[in-house]
Amino acid sequence: MPPLLQLEAPERPWRLRRGTPGERWLGRVRRVAMAALVGAALAACVGADENVYVEESVEKLYNKGMDALASNRIAIAVAAFDEVERQHPYSPWATRAQLMAAYAYYQANLYDQAISYAEHFIQLHPGHRDAAYARYLKAISYYEQISDVARDQKKTELALAALNEVVRRHPDTAYGRDAKLKIDFARDHLAGKEMDVGRFYLRGGAYIAAINRFRAVIENYQTTTHVPEALHRLTESYLALGVVEEAQAAAAVLGHNYPGGRWYQDSYALLNGQALEPEASERSWITRLWKSMF
Repeated sequence: MPPLLQLEAPERPWRLRRGTPGERWLGRVRRVAMAALVGAALAACVGADENVYVEESVEKLYNKGMDALASNRIAIAVAAFDEVERQHPYSPWATRAQLMAAYAYYQANLYDQAISYAEHFIQLHPGHRDAAYARYLKAISYYEQISDVARDQKKTELALAALNEVVRRHPDTAYGRDAKLKIDFARDHLAGKEMDVGRFYLRGGAYIAAINRFRAVIENYQTTTHVPEALHRLTESYLALGVVEEAQAAAAVLGHNYPGGRWYQDSYALLNGQALEPEASERSWITRLWKSMF
């Protein structure tokens, strides 16, 4: 798998500094008001075992989250960032805390939670300066879950869609440029899945089903590394069905584009074993498709 772009904080201070005198005054007013509410709650809950809600300053909560994240205490970090948003929803640091909670989950490889928090950020702040970061974090959280081609590829499809979204919206950023590289890998992986299923059908003699899989590679993943083998497997499958013209056409396209490869040598040997040679045909879908692409 290609290396990941290092996920770091957007280029702004990560630790919260105390605000302007006006912001500190507003904080004092809020704390006085909250103290009154807490006092009322305490009076109503005397003798109860329930936890008492106590407001903390935005800087204390946010820095608590950062300290916990630095020491890999993910649950504490996320709880602190959530409290920033809950207790100080109109603070600019509430927005940052949403993103940091997503990042904390990503750092812990808790991808579903990271995706959920990143999506929450995007929905609330689609035009924010850190939206590119949030979209990339979501895409990478899917990307890191791409599994072996023998397994279900739903995560690969989701990763590809999310990566394409990053490229579409943020093409000139570092995130967009890195997403382009990872799109190639994701597409190659999906093509590999088609090939894996196609080979399974071919081994079992289900030639039509196999052809459909190899055809999907040719039609949908033309730039991947699996195309030469897909053309050879089409040659093999069509020969097994006795559809000679399509087998010859597949081998001809393979020989024209990958003349020195092992797959062309194998296809040529298959045809030669039946006194046939690669031959292009205007009636073949393979020939027509290849001409339309190039």
